[in-house]
Amino acid sequence: MLDLLWTIPVARWSSWPAGAAATPDIGFVDPLMRRRLSSLSKMALKVAHDCAADRSGVRLVFASRHGELRRTTGILDDIVADQPVSPTAFSLSVLNAMAGVYSIARRDTAPATAISAGAETLGYALLEAHAQYSADPATPVLVVYADEPADPRYGRVDREVSSGALALLLERGAQVQLDCAIGPALEPESACLFQTQTEALRHGLAAGAAVNWQGCGRRWGWSMRQGDFT
Repeated sequence: MLDLLWTIPVARWSSWPAGAAATPDIGFVDPLMRRRLSSLSKMALKVAHDCAADRSGVRLVFASRHGELRRTTGILDDIVADQPVSPTAFSLSVLNAMAGVYSIARRDTAPATAISAGAETLGYALLEAHAQYSADPATPVLVVYADEPADPRYGRVDREVSSGALALLLERGAQVQLDCAIGPALEPESACLFQTQTEALRHGLAAGAAVNWQGCGRRWGWSMRQGDFT
């Protein structure tokens, strides 16, 4: 397997810290809708707003390994208890619920894509964003990744996520370029310094350093460099 290499322009990025005690400020969302949102959607909307509040017509790539699993688990608990299922809870339990709420809150009808790919979800979201941006560089692409750990009743999850969110805005003229790579994993995979791709990429963005993550038989790498991306 040969390395796959690509580069994306990063105009802005935002991160909601894992384990943050405070509730994200999403005052741009209607209060009635805001009360119905999960912690996952609130984190995702916060970082999305940080990156693209002043942009219109931004294409969205939303990614999450588990998605609204907590809400889905609650629905299943209601069914087991012979309780009625809330239509609102059901409508907000799908993977792309946050993308829909974001579109409604912004009154933005730009295309949105939802991705889930196990432990490699963030990496494939960046690859999807690259494909969309390459097809139309004139229109920005916003990548939003948000996740929460699965309920313990589902059993052990390899390379389990922590609660948090990360967003990157891809836009022509950005002064930062992110070089991305996928290749065969090096031995041993356990030597990887980061539990999740999100931890690795967040560290690389904050430190301006090259980072690698290994898992599922593959090695993912990201490195930043300065320069106008046209």
